[in-house]
Amino acid sequence: MRSFICCVMGLLLSGSALASTIYKYVDENGVVTYTDRRVQGAEIIVFNDTIEEPTDNAVYVVTRKHPGGETLIVHNELFTPVEIELGISKAEHITNAPAEPIRWVIPPRDRIRLLTLHPTGTGTPSFEYRLRYAMGDPRAQHTLSHYPLPWKGGPFRMTQGPGGRYSHTGPRGRYAIDIAMPEGTPILAARDGVVVRIRNHQRGRGDNPAGNFVRLLHDDGTMSVYLHLQHRSVKVQEGQRVRAGTVIARSGNTGNSTGPHLHFVVQQNVGLETVSIPFEFAQPVNSLPNFALGGE
Repeated sequence: MRSFICCVMGLLLSGSALASTIYKYVDENGVVTYTDRRVQGAEIIVFNDTIEEPTDNAVYVVTRKHPGGETLIVHNELFTPVEIELGISKAEHITNAPAEPIRWVIPPRDRIRLLTLHPTGTGTPSFEYRLRYAMGDPRAQHTLSHYPLPWKGGPFRMTQGPGGRYSHTGPRGRYAIDIAMPEGTPILAARDGVVVRIRNHQRGRGDNPAGNFVRLLHDDGTMSVYLHLQHRSVKVQEGQRVRAGTVIARSGNTGNSTGPHLHFVVQQNVGLETVSIPFEFAQPVNSLPNFALGGE
């Protein structure tokens, strides 16, 4: 069982959630405008740097009691390596409690017996633990700098680039790119890889700022994320291997989205934090894509 006896679990995704407020209003000519300046009567939209929701306790600790003490086993149910940090505090009547948190990389869909705490023989053993983790192996090396356009159709227009003032301000999305496109535009895998996470059921703004999304783990350990996808349009499953050019979903307008567009970002784990990393497209966004890449 997942033990909550003698311990307190803190399951966290690393990264700060930076937020900004945008005001949406329609003028007398029917033109929709977005601004970061307060406008009386405008709709208030709060953007933050949260790329996706917590992963449903997919990385967690199980404790096993035995005559020699209590062993802490960390499970990773995700289809990507994760770097974990486990700290022990308020240890009483036990030995072998580490003074500093333990860091380890757990392979996809795996587990590790990380630590055994031994009773001293006097008093009732007790402790608390705190688990942090980030998706991705910190040893990953980004091997591709120029990405093919991950969609069919166009030409389209970039509406927000790296460091955009609305929502590309924090570490998880600083180098993201937003591309305005009609809802239902086929979205392609930019690289070969394994599908790590998907969200497919959200309608409209919903409860997750990212809306529907696909997260793909590349062979070099980096990840690409495709956000704000159309409701029920995701065509791939977690754990599925896909090739570059495969249609993985259709573009939409879900989550914290000011209009139909694709939010595309490349990330890797740096310092127990999943952060965006710089990349460029292999051709201008407003040019026609290379249809030779595409496939169904």
